[in-house]
Amino acid sequence: MPSTAPHRTIRTRLAPCIASVIPASNADVIDLTAITPVECPCGQVRRALDGDLRFPGTLHLTDISQDARAHHHTEHTELYVIVECDDDAAIELDGVRRPVRPLHAILIPPGVVHRAIGRMRVLIICVPDFEPDDEHLASLSHYNT
Repeated sequence: MPSTAPHRTIRTRLAPCIASVIPASNADVIDLTAITPVECPCGQVRRALDGDLRFPGTLHLTDISQDARAHHHTEHTELYVIVECDDDAAIELDGVRRPVRPLHAILIPPGVVHRAIGRMRVLIICVPDFEPDDEHLASLSHYNT
């Protein structure tokens, strides 16, 4: 099991810097449904917290369509949390399909070719901040049919 100590050290070192920029009382409530959706390889996405110094990544509310496209990221780690989905919904990770249900979480490190299969709504935590240039569409050979 890999050690998480280096990550804790980095966060501990950054905490005073972040605290000096952002007051502790700077909490917020974000209505993800109020954000205008945009097209993405998965369907429609509403992105929040982009560039916000209080959080090291972005939060996406994504409505997955039936025709989600396989893709990968070279820099981003994503954590999908299934909010709702069809009974036959699945996630494909490097060509292997895995069934999913509401409240399943899927960790997707950089380099993993992935796509959602079936209709679903997911919360995606993307670290670091999402950058469109780090969304690389896979060739058709990555699709399982």
